[in-house]
Amino acid sequence: METKSIVSIAVFIAFVWLYNQYRQRLNRAYIDEYKFHAALMAKFKKSRPELSADKVGVISLALKDYFKICLMAQKEFVSMPSQIVDELWHEFILFTRHYETFCKKAFGAYLHHTPAEALTQSKTASDGLKRAWMYACKLEGINPKKPERLPRLFALDALYNIESGFYYEKDCKNSNGAGYCASDIGCSGNAGCGGSSDTLSSCGSSCGSSCGGD
Repeated sequence: METKSIVSIAVFIAFVWLYNQYRQRLNRAYIDEYKFHAALMAKFKKSRPELSADKVGVISLALKDYFKICLMAQKEFVSMPSQIVDELWHEFILFTRHYETFCKKAFGAYLHHTPAEALTQSKTASDGLKRAWMYACKLEGINPKKPERLPRLFALDALYNIESGFYYEKDCKNSNGAGYCASDIGCSGNAGCGGSSDTLSSCGSSCGSSCGGD
């Protein structure tokens, strides 16, 4: 009887794991295929007239990267490492019905956006940024300790010369101090996403002037 019970528990655990993997694949496919409303993209473009349509398109892909990272993290706290991507996220939330439907289908819960000032524990923010780095690298097949390039979500602010954006150096040894060292990330004032059993909670990016590892 004891052996049968152990086998039954093992089978149940395996079933739950397989089901969760299946659901995550479906949710990720939904995020990949999601089309942001044309009015949303037009509004964002109007707020950032210096950005070409192609650049706005890349930023929308980076926002999808962030959503996939939140999905991969399974409700663990994940930071938003890009100022420009965070701005698009802000605009998306204002399209209330679209955003609520997206969250329900992508995460099964509403993904909240909370001001970075609401974070009171710097270690939480630091861990969230490190987690964002690890998952972003995993998403793009990059070695997080020896990155040959930056993941898209970490590269765009510098690539598009975003004022007050967050810049990252992939090679810490050659860093000139202008950005955050990507392979040894930690930050005292960033923001991120995390959650409870019935809701997901997150913040926009608002990184402080100094960053470093723990």
